[in-house]
Amino acid sequence: MTQKSYKIAVIPGDGIGIEVVAEGLKVLEAACKAEGVSYETVQFDIGGERYLRTGETLPESILEELKGFDAIYFGAIGHPDVPPGVLERGVLLKIRFALDLFVNLRPVKLYRGVECPLKDKTPDDIDFIVVRENTEDVYALDGTAFQPNTDNEVAIQPAIYTRKGTERIIRFAFELAHKRAVDKNKSLKVTLVDKANVMTVGHGLWRRVFEEVAKEFPEVETEALYVDAAAMEFLLHPERFQVVVTTNLFGDILTDLGAAIQGGIGIAPSGNINPGKVSMFEPVHGSAPTIAGKGLACPLAAILTAAMMMEHLGETKVAQRIESAVEKALQTGKIRSLEAGKMGLSTKEVGNLVASFV
Repeated sequence: MTQKSYKIAVIPGDGIGIEVVAEGLKVLEAACKAEGVSYETVQFDIGGERYLRTGETLPESILEELKGFDAIYFGAIGHPDVPPGVLERGVLLKIRFALDLFVNLRPVKLYRGVECPLKDKTPDDIDFIVVRENTEDVYALDGTAFQPNTDNEVAIQPAIYTRKGTERIIRFAFELAHKRAVDKNKSLKVTLVDKANVMTVGHGLWRRVFEEVAKEFPEVETEALYVDAAAMEFLLHPERFQVVVTTNLFGDILTDLGAAIQGGIGIAPSGNINPGKVSMFEPVHGSAPTIAGKGLACPLAAILTAAMMMEHLGETKVAQRIESAVEKALQTGKIRSLEAGKMGLSTKEVGNLVASFV
């Protein structure tokens, strides 16, 4: 039987994205070599520098080319000389919508060797995953301003929720709960986070669909929390969560809170997924232009993002090898902090340390 060779599109992007992606690829190469997994990468020049040079964000020709890959490995986007929103909407959101990457997966896991900002919480308490809807809500529509820059200015930023979009993300969450129960020996539980008491129409739809899908999974424990209560519970009782499913906007906010309780965005990976199709994987952090090129950025999020990518491709052993290497590197005590500039090692040195344990 001929083994499949994967095609991976690499978009380092801007700022520290270039540095951390290099370390992620270094660890990926070591893990795939150890497991006999074959792959090839193609790098794409997409980001702020290209935009400033050509006026292009993501050309249609490249977008079409990306559809032919097995996965996209993404660094970070954002440039100090490009107005906010241009690259985010022109690159990230364009890829998400064009490839219908309706699942945003954000694991929230505290690794041993990482200091938790929450008192008395341990890795046994913080190990859950947030399933964020990724293609609807306020991100899907442009807003409108009437009489801008006057005393009578009115700004309207609409949100959209569809039954199809809501049902498929909620169903994904229930199926993921089953997978985690088998693979990681986790309890079967799904928590819905919304604001249905105020956003009664849009989030009322979410609440109704959640209840309907839950009936198909009677073995799964369910609960529904308003987003303000969920934010408090993330801090006070993170151990109560297994799989959290929520809207695009609330997921965007809550997952950064989740990153904070797992030690910081320096160790937070994410996946933008369309099950069974080409998907995109990126560390949570931004491009951090003020520290770019100085070797100060923590590459662990990018390295764990590579593990998520291989898990998605079905290469579980490669993913496990990468995650185990990260855990071993953290337990050496050589990485003193996950905060940029305080690691005690350079970006490359952290990458080398992790690779040495692969």
